[in-house]
Amino acid sequence: MRTLLTNIKQLHQVEQPGTKNPLLKSAGQMMGTIPFIDNAWLIIEEGRIHSFGEMSNIPDGDADEVIDVTGRMVLPAWCDSHTHLVFAAPREGEFVDRIKGVSYEEIAKRGGGILNSARRLNEMNEEDLCRQSMDRLQRVMETGTGAIEIKSGYGLCLEGELKMLRVIRRLRDNVTIPVKASFLAAHAYPLEYRENKDGYIKLIIDKMLPAVAAEGLADYMDVFCEDGFFGIPETERLLEAGWKYGLKPKIHANQLHYSGGVQTGVKHGALSVDHLEYVGDVEIAALNGSNTMPTLLPGAAFFLGIQYQPARKMIDAGLPVCLATDYNPGSCPSGNVPLLLSIACTQLKMTPEEAINAVTINGAAAMELEHELGTIKAGKRANLIITHKITSLAHIPYDFGNNPVYRMIC
Repeated sequence: MRTLLTNIKQLHQVEQPGTKNPLLKSAGQMMGTIPFIDNAWLIIEEGRIHSFGEMSNIPDGDADEVIDVTGRMVLPAWCDSHTHLVFAAPREGEFVDRIKGVSYEEIAKRGGGILNSARRLNEMNEEDLCRQSMDRLQRVMETGTGAIEIKSGYGLCLEGELKMLRVIRRLRDNVTIPVKASFLAAHAYPLEYRENKDGYIKLIIDKMLPAVAAEGLADYMDVFCEDGFFGIPETERLLEAGWKYGLKPKIHANQLHYSGGVQTGVKHGALSVDHLEYVGDVEIAALNGSNTMPTLLPGAAFFLGIQYQPARKMIDAGLPVCLATDYNPGSCPSGNVPLLLSIACTQLKMTPEEAINAVTINGAAAMELEHELGTIKAGKRANLIITHKITSLAHIPYDFGNNPVYRMIC
């Protein structure tokens, strides 16, 4: 199958043929630039980008499908590298509690939060969980998501965690976009282990990890490294156990405090450290020169009413920055990346170019997909957004709350 897109108003995030050094991530000042071609064409062959260029140099040859996209822009689909999309039920009651002044930490102490989601998930059968999770996944694809990472962590027991990861695998096998899975049993301590935290860690290491590895259910090992959840010694022990099964680390870090999670992630070769509301000079120094991607989740800060991540300081220090939705039932019940871009621009003071780099090439890198997705390059997967007729790339975050996607190709 050969598809030709013609009269593209602007083709964004292009890597020109012959580029010696492929773009693997965008960092510092580089994040403020997105290369593009005006009045362009693009050929897709068997699901891959074949070639592209200016309309003045459009090649001769037949195509099975020709799509005239006059007035529309084309860019890589969003790469959402941090979600909890598989869950059993929303938690709007806790949303109301927070409006009334109850803190996130107090809700958790009452058995709400993650424990609330765990109880409901363990009561739901796998078929129903898969069906409603697929509905959510299809909705986020409609707003431009072309690759996604989904975490477990609402099971908090062997069967519950396996159920979640099996659902994630079923989603992956039934959609046309890449789906990565993270094993996050270390999301919270179940009630029955509140006075035996070491017992729960042993359960994860001795029972859950071998079972997850035996079925090949996860790509990554994640830990909620935070005061009141899993401290540095526990996090290190869990990450080291995950490495033994080939699961690269990701860490929930520095959401509520200067927890040391960033430094721990760098020390253990984490692919990414995520949340990062609390980041100062020490954390930036640890990230500089590392291969760990700092991933910001401002949708959660927006919904919880807590401080935003210091994106400007991080970018100005030369770091790459990734953005992800954190789609989950408690602290960010939205997987809408265009809305995330609006929040990043208005609250984190990122430019539209910086924000889009953060959810394309940097989002791909945070899932080890930078060789497949995130830019327009010959040979990469053709996971693409065709926008509605818009005046500029900045219109996407400017037009907040609205879907910029005219058509998805993936």
